[in-house]
Amino acid sequence: MSMSFRGFAVVVVAASAFAAHAQTITMASTTSTEQSGLFGHLLPAFKKATDIDVKVVAVGTGQAIDMARRGDADVLFVHDQAAEEKFVAEGFAARRLPVMYNDFVLVGPKADPAGVKGQDIVAGLKKVAAANAPFVSRGDKSGTDAAERRLWTQTGVGEAGQPVPNDKKGSGYKECGCGMGPALNMAASSGAYVLADRGTWLSFKNRADLAVLVEGDKRLFNQYGVMVVSPEKFPKLNSQGAQKFVDWIVSPAGQQSIAAYKIGGEQLFFPNATK
Repeated sequence: MSMSFRGFAVVVVAASAFAAHAQTITMASTTSTEQSGLFGHLLPAFKKATDIDVKVVAVGTGQAIDMARRGDADVLFVHDQAAEEKFVAEGFAARRLPVMYNDFVLVGPKADPAGVKGQDIVAGLKKVAAANAPFVSRGDKSGTDAAERRLWTQTGVGEAGQPVPNDKKGSGYKECGCGMGPALNMAASSGAYVLADRGTWLSFKNRADLAVLVEGDKRLFNQYGVMVVSPEKFPKLNSQGAQKFVDWIVSPAGQQSIAAYKIGGEQLFFPNATK
C-alpha cells in the first residue's frame, strides 16, 4: 500500500511538473517591443485569456533569431522580414505571420546642425555623412540595425549595392552594440543623430534636446512578424503554448489589445494581421 502511495505521488509530481511547463512559454523578441512597454500591456491580457505565462528574452532581432535557431525559444516575435523569411525557408518555422507595424524615425538635436529635417531619410543620412555629424548606430544585428544598413546602402556614399563602410558615414559615426534605449541615451547625452523605432522613442523619457527630424518616408515602414519555432526540429519545445500565443496575437482580441496600447494618447503599434 505504501509502495502504491509512493508510486502515485511520483505520478502526481510528474504530471504537475508537466502542467507547469505547459503553462509557460519562452519568447525571443526585440528590445523595441520590450522597451516600448508593449509586452507589459499585452501579456497580462494573454495570460487572462489562456492562463499561459510568457518569459520574454528581449535582444536584437538577429540575436533573437539565433536563439530560436538553437531551439532556446518557443516563439519568435521580431521585425526583420527578410531574415524571418529565411528562418522559415530553412525549416525553423512552418510559417511567418504579420502582426503589426509602426515606423522608424531619424532623431537628432533640435537645432539640426546637419540640416536633415524633412521626409527623405536617404537624403538625411547623406547630410549626416557630409557634415561628419555625430551618429549613434546600434550595430547589434537588430531589426533596426538591419533597416539602418539598408538605408545607408541607398545613399550611394559607398559602392553601388554594397554595404557602406563605416568610414563613409562620416567621422561622427559610432556603433554602440547596444539596444534601442541605450542608443537613445547615448544620442541624448552627446547631441547625436540616431535611427529609432517610433514605439521606443515615444516611451523614451530622457530626450534632452532630441527631436524627431525625419519621418513619413515609406522606406521607414517597420513590420513585425511572429513564428512558432519548429517542433519537428525541437520536440521538447512548448509548441502548443507557442501556437496559442500566435493564435491569440493575430485574433481580433490580440489585435485590439495592440491597437489599445498608447502613450500620451498616441498609438505605438498598428495591428495588420488580417491585411
